[in-house]
Amino acid sequence: MSTENRKYSLTDLIKYFLKLGSTGFGGPVALVGYMHRDLVENKKWINDSDFKEGLALSQLAPGPLAAQLGIYIGFVHFGVLGATLSGIAFILPSFIMVVLLGMVYQAYGGLPWMQAVFYGISAAVIGIIVLSSYKLTIKSISKFEIPGIKTNWLLWLFYISAIILTAITQKEEVLLFVVLGFIYMIVKAPPEWMKRPKIATFYFLTTACFSTIELGKLGDIAWFFIKAGAFVFGSGLAIVPFLHAGVVNEHGWLTENQFIDAVAVAMITPGPVVITVGFIGYLVAGFSGACVAALGVFLPCYLLTVIPAPYFKKISQNKSIKAFVDGITAGVIGALVGAVIVIATRTIKDLPTAMIAVGTIIILIYNKKIQEPHIIAIAAVLGILIKLI
Repeated sequence: MSTENRKYSLTDLIKYFLKLGSTGFGGPVALVGYMHRDLVENKKWINDSDFKEGLALSQLAPGPLAAQLGIYIGFVHFGVLGATLSGIAFILPSFIMVVLLGMVYQAYGGLPWMQAVFYGISAAVIGIIVLSSYKLTIKSISKFEIPGIKTNWLLWLFYISAIILTAITQKEEVLLFVVLGFIYMIVKAPPEWMKRPKIATFYFLTTACFSTIELGKLGDIAWFFIKAGAFVFGSGLAIVPFLHAGVVNEHGWLTENQFIDAVAVAMITPGPVVITVGFIGYLVAGFSGACVAALGVFLPCYLLTVIPAPYFKKISQNKSIKAFVDGITAGVIGALVGAVIVIATRTIKDLPTAMIAVGTIIILIYNKKIQEPHIIAIAAVLGILIKLI
């Protein structure tokens, strides 16, 4: 924690993150850009070195990128208290919004106009996720070019395997991604402790035991979202396959349409995309469910930012950790693509929805000025026109 050159108070930082959480649209990359512009370039509250360190930690550790960076920025000058309050301030506005939308959705979701709105929105969401999956693939694994595929053939193998497994089984096993991380780490940069197999055996046994714990309804929600939050790397959309498999297929908490609508809600609200868990939690178990789901998904993100922050310079140079994260990331992104295939086959039911999905992809590729919330609004109007007029 640094106290030198502090030009602002903790209250100033909290106000900033409340504002960003209320008005910050565009996904994790855009939110990171806003933070750099406002806090480094304009206000000069954070120096560029601290910002880049926070960004590197956010990319290396699991958790939604923008939320983690916000937590780290709070930690720089104000320690654990600053990290805690900055994180809460960033997440709270969008959490309130999704809970209010959950109330409206639950009250009016059965009405024809609401169904028509989400008919268009759901198709647009598929287009947004398809394009995001492509961008994540070329960013985290390699471009679709022969040299890149040859160099990263093992990551491509993990990626394709995860796509096939997810599309066929329609579920995700958290342990599988951990195994992929370990395999890649062993191949690329085996650490010293791998020579002591008892530790690895203990880890897997512990993970297996935890997966069999029986909990009540809120306990099930908390445990499920903690596991999901521990495997979101870089983009909030990476959580989609975990949520889809658990919420729709495993627990049956939501229908397919309700799940797509939940993802859509995340797209039309500011702040981190992962906040959709508040909407899901509300539909499953009311306000208590929303709070437990949000706390569960952001708890790993918070702990995995605050705990390693003081030692990050050393951690960031560890090749074994980087390799472990790369292996997990390849599997997670593959699972996202697999989930998109499953969801798309159930959501794109006719020519209009197919045209909206394809149109969304084309607009996002060729028109940089139009953002996801604008497209969602247009798709909602199209849904009403197609269904009700």
